[in-house]
Amino acid sequence: MAFAITEEAIEDNLYDRLAARYTRALARSMANTKQVKAANVLNNAFNSSFAGGDGKELCATDHPIATGGTFRNELSTAADLSETSLEQSLIDIAAFVDERGLKIAMQGVKLIIPKELQFTAERILRSPQRVGTADNDINAMASMGMIPQGYRVNHYLTDTDAFFIMTDAPNGLKQFVRSPVKTAIEGDFDTGNVRFKARERYSFGFSDPRGIFGSPGAA
Repeated sequence: MAFAITEEAIEDNLYDRLAARYTRALARSMANTKQVKAANVLNNAFNSSFAGGDGKELCATDHPIATGGTFRNELSTAADLSETSLEQSLIDIAAFVDERGLKIAMQGVKLIIPKELQFTAERILRSPQRVGTADNDINAMASMGMIPQGYRVNHYLTDTDAFFIMTDAPNGLKQFVRSPVKTAIEGDFDTGNVRFKARERYSFGFSDPRGIFGSPGAA
């Protein structure tokens, strides 16, 4: 009696597995770099070395107006995130003027904070009564529906006590995508190595400082 023996060839393609792994790692690295670059607009918001078109940093107390005078998108006295500082920020945002000095009635729509302030922000924006007081007062910001988009934690912010409020200004923070991300893989004939590369072009900045209001914190 004869038996037919068959063997199944199993191909263990190391390059395919490594290619998938390193392509994902490269994509994560690209995404991380993009987040860091985007967050740097806010990380440098109070640094006069990073000036905008009006010669001032993103958040300043003396942005010049074309017809004369100035406006500010920073608290006149730096303060940590609190009910008082947040309310004053919203009042200051509502006082914004255009280049002719006319009131434009802007509003704050989103609070942007580092991870260290997330619990403070949750208490301030979500509590039905005022935070840290025995008075039976309502939380005015919650009752009035201020900052309708709530708060967002940006894990790439480097200052642990700075906070920012995005406004409804039509031309505030900007991102330009000049070339979307492209990845490529190729083998080296001489060495047998596999090379991976990725390419992307973009830039971040701001056109109108009225798009953001900030405080560097009291410290």
